[in-house]
Amino acid sequence: MEESLEEEIKAKDEPIRPQPSRPIAALPLRSARNAREQQDQGSGDDSFDDDDTVPDEEPTPRPKRRRGAGYGVAGVGREDLNLMEVVKSDGKLIHVAVKQWVERYEKNAISAMGELLMMLFEACGAKYELDADSLDETDVDDVVLALVELARNGEVEDLYNSKLKELRNFKENLSSFWDNLVLECQNGPLYDKILFEKCIDYIIALSCTPPRVYRQVASLVGLQLVTSFIAIAKTLGTQRETTQRQLNAEKKKRNDGPRVELLNKRLSAAHENINVLEEMMRKIFTGLFMHRYRDVDPSVRMSCIKALGVWIVSYPSLFLQDLYLKYLGWTLNDKSAVVRKTSVLALQNLYEIDDNVPSLSLFTERFCNRMIELADDIDVSVAVSAIGLLKQLLRHQLLTDDELGPLYDLLIDEPPLIRRAIGELVYDHLIAQKVSGAQSASRGEDDESSEVHLGRMLQILREFPTDPILSAYVIDDVWDDMKAMKDWKCIVSILLDENPMIDLNDVDATNLVRLLYASAKKAVGEKIVPTTDNRKPYSNKAQKEALENNRRELTSAIMKSYPHLLQKYIADKAKVSPLVEIVVLLKLELYTLKRQEQNHSRAYFDAFFKHGEKDALRSCIKAITFCSSESQADLQDFAQNKLKELENELVTKLKIAMKEVAIGADEYSLLVNLKRLYEVQLTKYVASDGLFEDLTNTLSGLGDTGDEVMAFLLLNMYLQVAWCLDSIDGENPNDASVLAVLSKRNTLFQHLERFLNSLSDVKGKGRNLLASRVCVILAEMWCLFKRSKYVSTKLENLGHSPNYATLQKFWKLCERQLNVSDETEDEDANEEYIEETNRDTIVIAAAKLVAGGTVSKDYLGPEIISHFVMHGPSVTEIIKHLITVLKKNVNDDLYPMFLEALKRAYQRHLVNFPSNDDESSTSKSLADCRELAVRLSGTFIGAARNKHRVQILKIVKDGISFAYIDAPKQLSFLEAAILPFVSKLATTDIVDILKDVEKRIENVNTDIDPSGWRPYYIFVDHLREKCAKNEGLQDEKDPNKVKRRGRPRKVKNLPGKKLFDEQPSSEEEDSISASDPEDEDEEGVEEQEQPLIHTLRSSASKLQSMKVHREAKGPSRTSRTTGSNS
Repeated sequence: MEESLEEEIKAKDEPIRPQPSRPIAALPLRSARNAREQQDQGSGDDSFDDDDTVPDEEPTPRPKRRRGAGYGVAGVGREDLNLMEVVKSDGKLIHVAVKQWVERYEKNAISAMGELLMMLFEACGAKYELDADSLDETDVDDVVLALVELARNGEVEDLYNSKLKELRNFKENLSSFWDNLVLECQNGPLYDKILFEKCIDYIIALSCTPPRVYRQVASLVGLQLVTSFIAIAKTLGTQRETTQRQLNAEKKKRNDGPRVELLNKRLSAAHENINVLEEMMRKIFTGLFMHRYRDVDPSVRMSCIKALGVWIVSYPSLFLQDLYLKYLGWTLNDKSAVVRKTSVLALQNLYEIDDNVPSLSLFTERFCNRMIELADDIDVSVAVSAIGLLKQLLRHQLLTDDELGPLYDLLIDEPPLIRRAIGELVYDHLIAQKVSGAQSASRGEDDESSEVHLGRMLQILREFPTDPILSAYVIDDVWDDMKAMKDWKCIVSILLDENPMIDLNDVDATNLVRLLYASAKKAVGEKIVPTTDNRKPYSNKAQKEALENNRRELTSAIMKSYPHLLQKYIADKAKVSPLVEIVVLLKLELYTLKRQEQNHSRAYFDAFFKHGEKDALRSCIKAITFCSSESQADLQDFAQNKLKELENELVTKLKIAMKEVAIGADEYSLLVNLKRLYEVQLTKYVASDGLFEDLTNTLSGLGDTGDEVMAFLLLNMYLQVAWCLDSIDGENPNDASVLAVLSKRNTLFQHLERFLNSLSDVKGKGRNLLASRVCVILAEMWCLFKRSKYVSTKLENLGHSPNYATLQKFWKLCERQLNVSDETEDEDANEEYIEETNRDTIVIAAAKLVAGGTVSKDYLGPEIISHFVMHGPSVTEIIKHLITVLKKNVNDDLYPMFLEALKRAYQRHLVNFPSNDDESSTSKSLADCRELAVRLSGTFIGAARNKHRVQILKIVKDGISFAYIDAPKQLSFLEAAILPFVSKLATTDIVDILKDVEKRIENVNTDIDPSGWRPYYIFVDHLREKCAKNEGLQDEKDPNKVKRRGRPRKVKNLPGKKLFDEQPSSEEEDSISASDPEDEDEEGVEEQEQPLIHTLRSSASKLQSMKVHREAKGPSRTSRTTGSNS
């Protein structure tokens, strides 16, 4: 019995052989057979199973297989594989090469270690031979300095960043090699404190060298080693726990025999091995990570932070503490977006685990504000990731409502990705109200009714009661997550007061109607918020089918209730427009199939005559027109009849209103019906005998009446003329029709010119609605009857061209409307039809005349261009587009128009100068002239300077001649308008101009009026300065000059320093703070595209630069954070 116990103790008294935590099938680049072989070799016995008892009988030990035998890889024999060649290949033989190397290490450790280190050097791109016999005496610093010298001499091949096809897997293979090496050595060499200690020394040394490729490779290998060590340590930890349970079970049995002693030895061995691994992890962290997370290369910084995030999640017993967490917080301020995003994603993974949250309390307190700021990061991907992180904080109730306030402003942000992310946050936090404790109870929306979620959504929409655009943004952001928005029946039942759970007030009802309409549009694939991309989104077959199903479901859900909904809210102007337009989204075939035509009996017809507002009228016309053209069978016939009935009743009501006004009645009924007629005529021609004549007579008979009535009379007369002209067959015109159009055209022109004359005499600086309408209608009429359009056709008599006097009066009236103050423009922004009468519309109408050749460009072109910079960015863009269009026409001599435009702008300044006591107004007019000259001269860029040299020279010479008329009165024109064009000329031309200018005052006594001649001397000084500096082409780059990127080259051969100088530790390094104590030192402030080799900086210079940098830095933040504060 004693002999059997001794044999059992001997059999079990062997080193711990832990296994990797990953399953066999998941081992990278390792065959299942090879993995099973490793498992057989490393399992030892069954005492490490998750069992609290020790088996009574010991199974027969399996015979160990010989290393390297039995591989199923074709073409692989006993010959040793070259480590570097295996890494550079496709990586299939990495596990074979590692096993062979371990065998060589067991035979000759020194030789194999030298081979491994030279493979590391070769991975860095350097060919360096180590003397294996003297490896123990070789100083690491000496070897690394020799490697740096090789790089300085250009003897390094950059395999890490190579674009060669055969090296595309180099990084993955290199990581896999070291991972396999750690796994293969876990049964012995991993813990001998020789092999990996030596490798780590060289890896840390290489990571501190100037050559970027050395740092990249060393960082990759060092970070992978820690990750692999963690996998082994986790396996050992599991085995240690199992052994401890078995030991406790034996102690409960009060067995103090050999079995307890054996378990104690195993427990101690596992603990010692874990300590060895953790010590190596700490060494790599302090020697490599703490320097490279601030590397100048963003990819190195990113890989460090990404690895740290993995380490903390997978091995929290060591890394989940503030000593390591603070690096994730510091890199939230990194200047590189990819590093900031990596840090945010790492934190997301941490906060996803509920058990981690208590340990993160101090970290959350210190860096919470920065996490919130990142939601408004300048990089969209970082902002979206940060919002996802904030969702995790909200789930754990780590943010207050006050801290969330600024985030809600992002609901109307420009990038859709940010809006969607904030929408998810709003849904989770405010609507679904998901929190960590109640997460299981509120995980799905089915746990709460649609009424509850809709009620919470209405509370949010109450913040935007008067702005449907903002409401649409919020709905668009939340729509994808909120299923209650697709519950059409529930929404309609709430609106019809059929649901007692929600008591609607008027504001909530309006918001719910907007929500119903916006949600329906989203369901059928239409956009509900403004977008810069007006392209129609592409949908594949499956997406089209899904949208069609949504349309069908929407129609079926509201078909019966929709007419009742319309009748209830038909008199509410805020609700009727979106309700009426819902019909455009429905599948009208279902009405015919289910015999529901009568549900459309008089809904739109009644709504049209109950309202006189633009939105309601347009919605009704849109709905009726859609039903009459897109529906089928009886519904289409019914809608067409209703449309005709609407036209007839409208004309009848209008004629009655005109007769009533003629005998002195109120104009309200006339105005409302004129608006209705205008909205109908925007869509179709309203044919009625005598309608145009009635409109004309009413316009002629009106005395002192409102501008709005006369404006809509003119608009309807214009549309009548346009529709009549459109109905004429150009090939075979009817003479009676042509004469009728000609008569109507002449009549309308007479009235327009009458208003043009009368409005020109009206004094006032405010906006004149009638004047704006007259300008736009007159421009449209001139374009419609442009003489060149009808020359040599059967309709030649219809051609018309305005005379010069009428064109001048037209522009003066336009100019008066353009000069409306910005305050007036803002006050009128919410007025009805303001988009048809504002400054943009006036400029577009005038620009169309010039661009289309309707009128002569010689007068109107320079007048429009002279207002280039006077009326805000929208007008500037319109005139800029006009100049672009004129440039494309080679027959247009554009550049004389530039000079004329400058003259007109300068003459406005002269008009203000003597008569205006307001110096600010005078200086503004001169500043506008300067800005106009800068903008116009800016059109001559690049090769255009040489191409248009003659035109530029002509502008300058003619401008100088204009400035000398009645000198010195107009000499300021030289400085304000001509100087920007002079800078576009060559030096030889500037010399000639200087001679010409000086010659003009040879016999002039300038001392009589020194202030008047001051602009001349300023202009001459500028010319002389340009000639002296030989700056003929300002801002033009010399094509033969190569500008070196980055900082000035540093002086080489500076005294170096030891790569392994120990740096004193400090308490600050072990603490956590909201900013990096070594914020962006030497690597962080260097230029991104630094050369491969640069010299080492001294510690003194580093500290000095850090001190200056910190003193100059201030706590500023813009609306879009850019990461680093440096």
